[in-house]
Amino acid sequence: MHRAARVEDALHEIVERRLRNRGWRPVITAYTGYGAPGWARVMARVVLTRGTQSRTLEKVRGWRSFTSSPVNNAVVKIQIGDSITETRTDRSGYVDTRVKGDLEPGWGSVRLFTEGAAAVEAPIRVLDPETRFGLISDIDDTVMVTALPRPLLAAWNTFVLDEHARMAVPGMAVLYERLITANAGAPVFYLSTGAWNVAPTLTRFLSRHLYPAGPLLLTDWGPTPDRWFRSGQEHKRTTLQRLSREFPNIRWLLIGDDGQHDQEIYSEFAHAHPENVAAVAIRRLSPTQSVLAGAIPGPSGEAEAVGSGGKTWFTAPDGAGLWSLLRDTDVV
Repeated sequence: MHRAARVEDALHEIVERRLRNRGWRPVITAYTGYGAPGWARVMARVVLTRGTQSRTLEKVRGWRSFTSSPVNNAVVKIQIGDSITETRTDRSGYVDTRVKGDLEPGWGSVRLFTEGAAAVEAPIRVLDPETRFGLISDIDDTVMVTALPRPLLAAWNTFVLDEHARMAVPGMAVLYERLITANAGAPVFYLSTGAWNVAPTLTRFLSRHLYPAGPLLLTDWGPTPDRWFRSGQEHKRTTLQRLSREFPNIRWLLIGDDGQHDQEIYSEFAHAHPENVAAVAIRRLSPTQSVLAGAIPGPSGEAEAVGSGGKTWFTAPDGAGLWSLLRDTDVV
């Protein structure tokens, strides 16, 4: 195991032992999962808390999401109906497992238990086997203005800024609502390189700005068994590959921005899985934002076919512009 991972594990063990001696107890944070009739992907985290953890804080500073102490190797029981599956948390306190169970298409839930913590319900988006269209959306600078390419401002947004001060990208929530209205039953997955620590904050943000509910597919920052930090790009690539295996009959509209690596990652995926891509919609940053991001300013905004598995790409600066390009196509 990488030296950084060994150091992190040792620190977690020391902190967990001391906090337990001070009376801290486990709490389960459940994330929105997904699945299909017969199975569900369940995601959650077990951390230590001083007392009852409030879920309705009016003001939450970003740094608070990164100060929890994970519970390693905790036994977690997952109940779907009368079926109970037992698993364990990983070295960072996370549960990410696929379980069997009878769930009807639509929204369902599973129940999570661990010793010393109150049971919680984890929402599950269950896809109908007949579903043929869905949305996969980036978050940073696609639905939320985070200025992620600007390191200092990104750090401020992540660790300091009140979550209520974050701004939504104009028109994107309306675009998503129109797309799922035009395609009844279409799911929305939010795929980001962001850390799981901020999942509750992102969920509240999406709800507050009227984005359609859907699973967040985030990653865990920090050392891995073989490297200092996880690769955000690799996380996106492997997640897209996984969704193509789990839902081979769905064609996805891939939505991102041109500030980082979305275009490259979506292009690779469309080449490898053209049958799983309906089109690509890219929110175009302003020339100033593009330069700060180290990217070349994008094209004027017309729909154009590019060398990406033969799929059509749409580019515009906001949701209204993308809708004007998408609404008269076979994507909608």
